[in-house]
Amino acid sequence: MNNETLKGHLDFLLLSILANGAAHGYAVIESLRQRSGGHFDLPEGTIYPALHRLEEQGLLKSRWDETAPRRRKVYSLTAKGQQSLSKRQAEWLAFSKAINATAGI
Repeated sequence: MNNETLKGHLDFLLLSILANGAAHGYAVIESLRQRSGGHFDLPEGTIYPALHRLEEQGLLKSRWDETAPRRRKVYSLTAKGQQSLSKRQAEWLAFSKAINATAGI
């Protein structure tokens, strides 16, 4: 998939992944890859800055998980993040409906 197509949608995708529950960064990357059928196979250098940005915006919160063999940061949605996700989902549905109608799909 063209990276330009993904631009502007990464935050929405990450919020959607974390709506299923808290996860560490690598689990987010794997979930994104699996749920997209391999279309979104993004490097850590793309995902981690986006997770940090979403956390700075108050859409995610994080905590350190010390129970695994290696310490790792676990991210989860905040109430603000859930509201943002709901808004983005509604916008995406309207957008994709308009695209499909225009393209005759």
